[in-house]
Amino acid sequence: MAELELTLVQDAELTKCMRLRVQSLQQKNEKPQDGEKLLQANEYVYRLDFSRQLGLRFLRWNVVLNQPGKVKVVGTSQHWTPDLTNLMRRQLLEPVAIFWKKEDSQDLDWNEADALEFGERLVELAKIRKVMYFLLAYSDGLEPAHLKCSVVFKV
Repeated sequence: MAELELTLVQDAELTKCMRLRVQSLQQKNEKPQDGEKLLQANEYVYRLDFSRQLGLRFLRWNVVLNQPGKVKVVGTSQHWTPDLTNLMRRQLLEPVAIFWKKEDSQDLDWNEADALEFGERLVELAKIRKVMYFLLAYSDGLEPAHLKCSVVFKV
C-alpha cells in the first residue's frame, strides 16, 4: 500500500492580501459585502498542492502541536483566489477539523468524526483541483509556528 503525504503550507502572500482587505475596509469605514468572510487576526491562509489528483483515498491527518492550544482547519469549497475575489462564507466547507492539546497533556485530541469526513471530502476535491485553500484559526495560545499539519492518502 503506497501512501502520499501532503503538507498544508502557510500562504503568507494570500494571508497578507486578505489582511489588507480588512485594513482597507476599516480605513474607508466601509462594510464588507453581504456574506463576505473577513480574515480575523488569529486566522491564516494555507494551501495544499495535490501532486496527484486521482486514485486517492483518505487515510489520516498528521497533526503535531508543539504546545497546548487549539487549531481549527476550514477548507474552501471553490477554487478561490483571494487576490481576485473576496472569500464568501458560503465557500467555507462543513464540517471543519479541530485539533487541540490540553495544558496538562502530551496527547493530541480532535473531533474525530468531523475530521474524518472532512478528509474524505478532500479526495473528491482533489479530482477537480490541483490546489486547495484552507483557513486555519489558532486559539488558546497556539500560533502557526507551533503546528505541523499534513494529510495522508492511500494511493
